[in-house]
Amino acid sequence: MTPVLGTYYEFFSGAGMVRAGLGSNWRCLFANDFDRKKAATYRRNWGSEQMYCRDVREVTTEVLPDEADLAWASFPCQDLSLAGAGAGLKGERSGTFWPFWDLMMALGQEGRAPALIVLENVCGTLTSHGGKDFAAICQTLQNGRYRYGAVIVNATLFVPQSRPRLFVVAVRDDVVIPETLTGHGPSNPFHPRTLRRAYSKLPNILQENWIWWNINEPPRRTVGFTELVEEEPTSVVWHSATETQKLLSMMSSLNLK
Repeated sequence: MTPVLGTYYEFFSGAGMVRAGLGSNWRCLFANDFDRKKAATYRRNWGSEQMYCRDVREVTTEVLPDEADLAWASFPCQDLSLAGAGAGLKGERSGTFWPFWDLMMALGQEGRAPALIVLENVCGTLTSHGGKDFAAICQTLQNGRYRYGAVIVNATLFVPQSRPRLFVVAVRDDVVIPETLTGHGPSNPFHPRTLRRAYSKLPNILQENWIWWNINEPPRRTVGFTELVEEEPTSVVWHSATETQKLLSMMSSLNLK
């Protein structure tokens, strides 16, 4: 039997990619997403037992079972993304961080505050409103009696696609952190310049509660995109030559190049 390292609640779960990443060593107690199609996909992937399809604003502590070691929130990125309108944490979608946090505080009042909280979002979170939104997240975590730090992980370390994402990892202040997990300062590749700059803009009182997470760099990737492309795939149906040419004719000269 696979040993269980911990239990978790998964918010803004989508199809359950966090569950896939944590693997069988972690046991999911509860999953939540407001989108019915995403929830249906989650159920197909993982079963229907844990999925609770509601707006996070409608989730109460009464539906959260037991006591989770970890609460994970990949809250919406649209208002924090460089491609968005810049509403930041005041936006309708990225602002759902706040009802999620209210739920965490309600758990704390019941003596069920998770030992770990992980927030995942786009790197634009660091620069949104000149860094004020990131500082607000850190301040909120500190007010909730959590220590925190962040890392940026780019998918290119593992697969041939550049997709950097910000992970804020917070630990309840009464939880002992093994020394091997922390460093004395930033290190590559998980603390790039953009993260170091965001940290430098934090007020001193927030820097004092900061943790530089020490993560081992994975082995250098040796597989490229061309090695993953199937020449004669059997699981899909390709466009005909005419259909392909029609799509190509719609592209700009820059994209076509």
